[in-house]
Amino acid sequence: MKIQLYQTGRNLYTAKGEEHEASRNEFLECLKLLEGELGDKPYFGGETFGYVDVSLIPFYSWFQAYETFGNFNFEHEYPKLFAWVKRCIQNKESVSKTLPESPKVFAFVQHLRKRFGIED
Repeated sequence: MKIQLYQTGRNLYTAKGEEHEASRNEFLECLKLLEGELGDKPYFGGETFGYVDVSLIPFYSWFQAYETFGNFNFEHEYPKLFAWVKRCIQNKESVSKTLPESPKVFAFVQHLRKRFGIED
């Protein structure tokens, strides 16, 4: 799942046309699956922050890029997943202090798009 999430997420800002649309749909399906797995639990492991949470929370730094180039809104379309992110950041100082800032990641993505001729 993580590899699929990473690959399709990357395609949101590197692909064009039909490949982009297919990646977008696949990425949104991954998010839907994750939100279903999370359900009403505070963390993927239940009441405690665990391995799955640790492996997925770094994707938060990429949300701005995913939303922009995938043309969707995490908070509105995946409210449980968005609440999980906020909970992880607020309740786990180790998370909030180690994640890259979203605007910096977004600037990096824009740089890549220009460098590879995806964007003027």
